[in-house]
Amino acid sequence: MIWSDKYRPRNIFDMVGNEQERLKVVNWLQNWDKGTKPLMLIGPAGVGKTTLVDILAQKLEYDVISLNASDLRNKQQITDILNPILNNLSLFGKAIIFIDEVDGIHGRHDYGGIDALIKILKTPLIPIILAANSVIADKMQNIKKATKQIYFHSIPPRLLLLYSLDILQHEQTTLPYDKIKHIVINSNGDARFMINSLQTAVTGSNPIQKKSFIDQNIEESINNFFATSSVDQARQILYSFQLDPYMKINAFYSSVISNVIHTNMLNKILQCLSEADILYKQILKTQSWHLLRYLNEILLDMYIPSSHITYAKYNLPWQLINKIRFKGNKIKRLSLVLAKKFHVSSTTFRMFYLPYLLFYLNNTKLHDIDENLQEELHELA
Repeated sequence: MIWSDKYRPRNIFDMVGNEQERLKVVNWLQNWDKGTKPLMLIGPAGVGKTTLVDILAQKLEYDVISLNASDLRNKQQITDILNPILNNLSLFGKAIIFIDEVDGIHGRHDYGGIDALIKILKTPLIPIILAANSVIADKMQNIKKATKQIYFHSIPPRLLLLYSLDILQHEQTTLPYDKIKHIVINSNGDARFMINSLQTAVTGSNPIQKKSFIDQNIEESINNFFATSSVDQARQILYSFQLDPYMKINAFYSSVISNVIHTNMLNKILQCLSEADILYKQILKTQSWHLLRYLNEILLDMYIPSSHITYAKYNLPWQLINKIRFKGNKIKRLSLVLAKKFHVSSTTFRMFYLPYLLFYLNNTKLHDIDENLQEELHELA
């Protein structure tokens, strides 16, 4: 397993460096109210910006909607990803938008994307946090004006040294002190790079991969897994598929629910993914990493010859994917019926009428509702 995933902090107190900055983020999210200016975390890679957001969201029971520069190419992409959430907040509970590598937006390929993003930033309906390595470029100035900035700094060498020694102790191994010192200095304040360098020095293998390569590897692995002609080949592909367990489960899940497959097949695969997810959560809770050896065998049960499942990527967490998937059809059917009564389009109904209808239903006794509407709601349920 990649050490940067294995030793990723699970609690805010496990993080190192930027204590004051982390406290500011905690206070911002705890005191967030509708209309609060979005937050932008600025600082070099590997200092814990993304990890901090994930930890706080989990502790405060937020669902994280994660995006990065590649998702912000144009207005349509932003609309397709965020509108189901922003227009139906009462259905999805607590959610937070996190946009990573926002400084990676560039050029005319992003036509309309920046403007659409800034419009959302100016009227935040839910907490919005952005992360960037730098805001010097001209393209970042309008985004900067629409946010509150918190600057993160490189992690001091003394903290990285203690961190590295603690990791080596957990791994029950050691390195010459000069080697550890060289790794710490060479990491230049990047904790993730330091951990990966430690693993390389200890095991001799290099776990560092660029995101583009990882995405390509995920797609190729999942496509090959479902396309192979034997369970033995499927096992070989699965075991050579090196990825964080949670990301692996999520990649299979988003791919499966995006393909049209038989109900019995879907039920079998989702059951496997559920068992794998339960096992991984138990591993995290008890820190029993030796149980990871069983995870791939559970996932192997997903293999069904000629299933024709292909890779598909979602940017939303499981909980929101499920709610959109299982409630989306009901919302669409309800909108088609009631939009005719209001003489508006179904899109207009979902955006402007549906929130009031939901409020009415939540605050009105059933016998007070029009009988005809009761019948239609009953038919759509």
